Amino acid sequence: MRQICLLFLIIAGCSASLEGERTIQDDLGRIVEVPHSIERVVPLAPNITELLFASGAGSKVVGVSAYDDFPPAVDSLPRYSVIPMDFEAIVALDVDLVFASEQVNNPKDADTFAAVGIPVYFVAVNTLEDLTRAMRDLGELLGTSGAAHKRATQLEDSLAQLAALTTNLPGKPDVLFLVEMATLYAFGQGSYIHDIIDIAGGHSITKTQSIRFPILTDEFVLVSDPDVIVGSFGSGFEKSQLLTHHPAWDILPAIVSDQVFGLDPAILRPGPRLVAGSWELARVLHPEAVTNP
Repeated sequence: MRQICLLFLIIAGCSASLEGERTIQDDLGRIVEVPHSIERVVPLAPNITELLFASGAGSKVVGVSAYDDFPPAVDSLPRYSVIPMDFEAIVALDVDLVFASEQVNNPKDADTFAAVGIPVYFVAVNTLEDLTRAMRDLGELLGTSGAAHKRATQLEDSLAQLAALTTNLPGKPDVLFLVEMATLYAFGQGSYIHDIIDIAGGHSITKTQSIRFPILTDEFVLVSDPDVIVGSFGSGFEKSQLLTHHPAWDILPAIVSDQVFGLDPAILRPGPRLVAGSWELARVLHPEAVTNP
């Protein structure tokens, strides 16, 4: 029925309702009607997939996006496009609930899913506290609260261990975090990136940017004068690549002191591996003080 509704949505405007629903609120504050028993779910972003598996609900995931690459269990699951959204492929999986990312997915897509009787729950991870809170929420929603609580507590304990090593370190460096080398995409107010820089023993120079995802200028970077530049460039990154795009940066302390680093973008997704990303960044910023957890 859901597939027929999707195919004729524009013409017939049909909708479906499911019996035995319960009302919940997602991270956008939306009121969502979901089945009492949720057995088949799909995520619309890789970080949501990781959160579901970490919350003990991996067995309920029946498909993943074309961008998913972790955990290894996703390799055997059906794939679908999310950019653009392949609604028909997702409906064909006969899912009870779709999980979307507040940072990635368009809330308007929820209307299309709702028209064929599929609810959408948005997950927001904008701080490190959100990470473990979201895991516990997912566990409660999907009936895996024991596993979710256990894993969330493990991650919190790891972060507490890291904070004990970095909180009182002297001379915390000013850190510029970049998403890309050529166009200077960065993170502004309200991002988890500032949390991981803080717990890793640094100070984010874009923390007070009013725009959520600012595009920086060379002038801003030169005036900010960062001690360290870190980007989601991967481990094979070379400083010379950055200077090719921004030659005026050769006077920056980070460049002069060779404090420019590339990290694996996968461990910087707003999901469970953020904790590993925090440790990795701490080892970059304070290699003598921070060892493996």
